[in-house]
Amino acid sequence: MDPVVIVIAVVLLVVLAGVGIIASARRRDTDLAVGDLSRETRKRDRSATPLAEDTPEGGRRYEAAATKAPSTEIEPAPSKAPVEWTPPDAELVGVTRRQFFNRSIVGFMGLGIGGFGTAVVSFLWPSDVEGFGAPINLGSVPEVQQQIADGGGFFYVPEGRMWVTAYPASAVPQAELVYSEPELNGMRAGLVALWQTCPHLGCRVPECGPSQWFECGCHGSMYNRVGEYKQGPAPRGLDRFVMEVDANNNFIVDTGNIIPGPPLGTNSTGQEAEGPHCIADAAGH
Repeated sequence: MDPVVIVIAVVLLVVLAGVGIIASARRRDTDLAVGDLSRETRKRDRSATPLAEDTPEGGRRYEAAATKAPSTEIEPAPSKAPVEWTPPDAELVGVTRRQFFNRSIVGFMGLGIGGFGTAVVSFLWPSDVEGFGAPINLGSVPEVQQQIADGGGFFYVPEGRMWVTAYPASAVPQAELVYSEPELNGMRAGLVALWQTCPHLGCRVPECGPSQWFECGCHGSMYNRVGEYKQGPAPRGLDRFVMEVDANNNFIVDTGNIIPGPPLGTNSTGQEAEGPHCIADAAGH
C-alpha cells in the first residue's frame, strides 16, 4: 500500500479518536450535572416546613389579588406631537461593511471585464507590422537584380530573413507546371524570394559562391540557386514567400505568407553545381 495513504489513514483515525474522547467527556459532565439527588438531600426536603406562599391556598390568594387590584404605579406617557423628519446628512451616514464589499466586488469585476475586452480588441485590431511577417518592398525590379549581381548571384535581406536570387526567363514555362501563381508573380519578373530556413531541422542556409547553390552546414542538405532540392536529408526544397510586382514595377515580398518548397525531384532550371561545394558531400551525413 502507498505510504502516503497509510499516513493519511492514521491521521484520520487519531482525529476520530480525539473527537470521540471529547464527546464522551462532555456527555459525562452533562450526566453528572443532572444526576439524582442524594438520600440526605431528599430527607431534608421532606422534613422542611413549606412556606405559606408555596401552598396552593397562598398561590390562589396571590393570583386573585393580582387580578382584582390592578397596579397604578405605571402611568401612561403623555402624548407629544411627532417630530418633523429631516433627511440625514449623506456624509454622516457612512458605508456599511456589506456595502463596501459589494461595491468592491462590482468594481473589480468591471476592471477585469474592461481589461479583458481591451486585450481582445487590441489582439483583433490590425497593427502596422514591419519587417519579417509583413510585406516588404525591396525596390524596383532592376534595383533588386542589381543587388543580386553585386552579391555574386545572391541578395540577402536580413529584415525579411530571406534570400533573393534571379530566376531565368527560359525556365518560366517549366515553372508554370510546378509553381503556384503567387510564386510565378516573381518568377515571371526574373526573381524568386526564398526563406533562409532549411526545411530539414530549421538551420539557416547560407549561399555557396563557388557552386552557386545553397548548402546547409548542419546536415548537408543542398539546393540549387532557385531553392530546388538537390541532395541531403531535407524533405523538400526551400520554402518561399508570396511575391508581387506592383504597378510601379516594385518587387514586394509578403513575409507573412510562406509557401512550402517544391517537392523532391523538382528541377525547373536544370542548374547543376558550377564549382566546388562549400561543405562536405551530403551523402556522408
